[in-house]
Amino acid sequence: MLEYVNLDLALTREEYAKQIGPLQQRLYELEHAVNEARVPVMIVFEGWAASGKGRVISLLAERMDPRGFRVVPITPPRTAETHYPWLWRFWLKIPAKGQMVVYDTSWYRRVLSDRINKVVDKKTWEAAYLDIAEFEEQLSAEGVVILKFWLHISKSEQQKRIKKLLKDELTAWQVSEEDLIEVKKYKKYTEAVENMLARTDSPHSPWTIVEATDRYHERVKVLTTIIKTLEARPEIAAILGASEKSEEFQGVVNA
Repeated sequence: MLEYVNLDLALTREEYAKQIGPLQQRLYELEHAVNEARVPVMIVFEGWAASGKGRVISLLAERMDPRGFRVVPITPPRTAETHYPWLWRFWLKIPAKGQMVVYDTSWYRRVLSDRINKVVDKKTWEAAYLDIAEFEEQLSAEGVVILKFWLHISKSEQQKRIKKLLKDELTAWQVSEEDLIEVKKYKKYTEAVENMLARTDSPHSPWTIVEATDRYHERVKVLTTIIKTLEARPEIAAILGASEKSEEFQGVVNA
């Protein structure tokens, strides 16, 4: 699957500048429609180390109302969290009705880094797939919108970016030991990612593969996908339609 992704897709600076402002504005409008419609939204970011997850999330948050939007960074489980079922800590982080939550990596580390680094055995990570499917299916049945993004770059692009980060002492801290292992085991990670995408893509929680070599294309594709998904939700569309009709009426009155 990943071998057929066109990683040369790109936008010019001019094209990006023309599109990004309206996309951010539309996302801001959608956030308020989401809140009014009381629809919970989960936006999951997975991808290669140095693929730009942090940059995209920062862009998403830039113009959002913090009252209805939050970012949840996922780290390895702490000592207390290991005493509970493994998905327990993620249940604590699901969005309230009308709230948008962005996950900087997620429960998928169980079938990616934990799998590759042998933090868990094969029986455990295989079982995790069923847990994940049930987790996302239950959330979807309760009305949660789930969007999942895989930010994809080539091995050579990843090596180049990691090297650049390590050269500068102001950015070297961003590269973890886990990231360096990922670079060395790119092929094994690719196999795990392919497996993950095939086994956890579903109509209620689909994966979107984002060609992330060009940061302009990456950002526009992510925002466009989120906007189209939310606009297609009937409850949200109804709120948007009423709001836009109201604005149109107000314009006629003011004229």
